[in-house]
Amino acid sequence: MRALSKISADWWDYTTLDRSILDAAARITLDDLKKLERPGFKINLYSTYQEFYCAEALEYVSCWQKATADNPCGICGPIGPTEQLPLVAEIVNAIGLNLKNAHFWGMDEWCLDNGKAAGMDFPLGFAKADWDLCFSRIRPELRMPMENLHFPNGDLKAYEASYDAAKCLIMQGGQGETKHWAFNDPVRREGEYKDNPPSPAEYRKKGTRLVELHPITLIQNARTSGGGTVQNVPSKAFTVGPQQTWKAGRVSIWHPGHHDNPFGMRLSTYMIANKLPDSAVPMSLLAEHDDVVFNFYAPGFGVCDVEMH
Repeated sequence: MRALSKISADWWDYTTLDRSILDAAARITLDDLKKLERPGFKINLYSTYQEFYCAEALEYVSCWQKATADNPCGICGPIGPTEQLPLVAEIVNAIGLNLKNAHFWGMDEWCLDNGKAAGMDFPLGFAKADWDLCFSRIRPELRMPMENLHFPNGDLKAYEASYDAAKCLIMQGGQGETKHWAFNDPVRREGEYKDNPPSPAEYRKKGTRLVELHPITLIQNARTSGGGTVQNVPSKAFTVGPQQTWKAGRVSIWHPGHHDNPFGMRLSTYMIANKLPDSAVPMSLLAEHDDVVFNFYAPGFGVCDVEMH
């Protein structure tokens, strides 16, 4: 029987893995990172935040430059990190890029107590953040049509269908402390998952859906977006699923060093590099995707040594 979580016994998470995997991941150094590359898994290192966020912003632009009437395409983007979003608008405006055939997919949105997705008046809203930080800053004559902006905040079937109507060239994301992309968190330890989490194959069948968020995710979002006010963070959200992720040509994950911790960045890298998918570590399922890129702000990679404070 697998170990109980050290964080919440009612949930699956990375603390239920075999200790040998956890310890091996903790030993990875910055010098080891490039050695973990393999076909289908590339690792980029950036020495300054300027390079890091500029490169992240340019993924938006490079995808949108490929969009034509005969080839509608775009990018799915995160709300963590967000520092790239104003840069995207600056670049689009500077080069005069017309986005009429370009598409954008938001990854997720909060579910409020009334069961509906957060609107543009919700301070923590993700569509609101995308609009405020990026799309409202693009000149109106260049901005994509509103119907080309896709968010999981209404008809989820229509949202899923949009991945077939236009090509998602890159699904870009950060990594949460549950080792998630979007809100693909581990599941509760109950019912059929009492003794084992879903198999990787089973978890990959999940589409865009309403999810209950792991306690770690609630604490992290309170810390990163609300000064720790966890009482303001909804406990459920709508999120893009693995089904849509596997329709993306590439999955590009950005590690600035302040979303997940030094150990978490190492663990997902180790598991993807060594093809060890486990749904208790959702990011590790990307070991089965054909084109994954991890991007690190090198000074933020940190260490896993004991440092008493």
